[in-house]
Amino acid sequence: MNDYFNTTYPSIELLRKKAKSRLPKFAFEYVDGGCNNEIGLRRNTDDIRKLELIPYYLRDYKDVSLKTTLFGETYDAPFGVSPVGLQGLIWPGSPEILAKSAFEHNVPFVLSTVSTASIETIAEITEGKMWFQLYHPVDDAITDDLLARCKAAGVKTLVLLSDVPTFAYRPKEIRNGLAMPPKMTAENMLQIMLSPEWALETLIKGKPEFKTLTKYMSGSMDMHHLALFMDKTFNGRLSEEKVQKLRDKWDGNLVLKGLSTVEDAKKAIEIGLDGIIVSNHGGRQLDAGPSTINKGIEILNACKGQTTIMMDSGIREGSDIACTLAAGMDFTFMGRSFMYSVGALGQNGGHHAMNMLKKQLQQVMEQVCCEKPQDLPNHLAQIKNLW
Repeated sequence: MNDYFNTTYPSIELLRKKAKSRLPKFAFEYVDGGCNNEIGLRRNTDDIRKLELIPYYLRDYKDVSLKTTLFGETYDAPFGVSPVGLQGLIWPGSPEILAKSAFEHNVPFVLSTVSTASIETIAEITEGKMWFQLYHPVDDAITDDLLARCKAAGVKTLVLLSDVPTFAYRPKEIRNGLAMPPKMTAENMLQIMLSPEWALETLIKGKPEFKTLTKYMSGSMDMHHLALFMDKTFNGRLSEEKVQKLRDKWDGNLVLKGLSTVEDAKKAIEIGLDGIIVSNHGGRQLDAGPSTINKGIEILNACKGQTTIMMDSGIREGSDIACTLAAGMDFTFMGRSFMYSVGALGQNGGHHAMNMLKKQLQQVMEQVCCEKPQDLPNHLAQIKNLW
């Protein structure tokens, strides 16, 4: 396992600032921004940080272990890498960098259908231990082929995306030409020239493409035709019938990501899903919605023990991981934290983020005298009138 740790950037915020200085503005704002006025984006993290942990100092406890069992697999830490679309736009080769780091640190990496590396490439890097997030195709033939490719690659956990029924309204992406259809402006070209490391890496790696989807596209597409293809190929609107259909087709672990209500969580359990990820797409879809931890606690109160309940959106540092687990979540995922690190440090970014987050989480657990992540709920202060 690579133990790389850069002491110049010991926090996610420092990594964020470094990434901002190193990337073209349009690439940085793509990963950093949310929808509308970005209220929901900030609310996610702010609400997690309203939780408090209780330390028990006069208690004899053994060494801390971060190991966590999930779907029969024992991971070395209770967090994984969330799926992120267009990862290679933010930093060239970032899905490969993060998949390699996740594999070596023995935590799950989730590949998005619209990331810039293929199922087969990431499966080779992770020896089939990756997870795959499926954007729901309109065409059953494409769905069946994607599932077959996942099975052939050794994928055991499929994540079905539920919180993108429509394209979001993201002002920064519209201004930067990254809305559908995307376009390259003179301003963007100037930003590229002012980001020489990013430009050189992109020249070496090639322009970012949806590598998993290449075989379903008819030849080379310009931006306009790519937008038409995406709109025609995927339908983000789910229903119980669609989820049940996938449950019947997929004999591995099936997880539904993007839930924010007890009602939806109970439906997922009735259909027979193996887990849910409470998420609001990192505050990138619905600005007026509640925070993930807010609704996540409601879901935990109603459904704990009936299925595996995980969370992403708003989790940044090791202390956020600790508080989210203390609220009762079985596991956590992060997207931006890892992308900031790769944007700041390139090839070393994945290992740095993994090591930093583990150090931070372990310190919190040692401070409150907690031996394992599963015991963190015993350290949660009473929740009352937080939101």
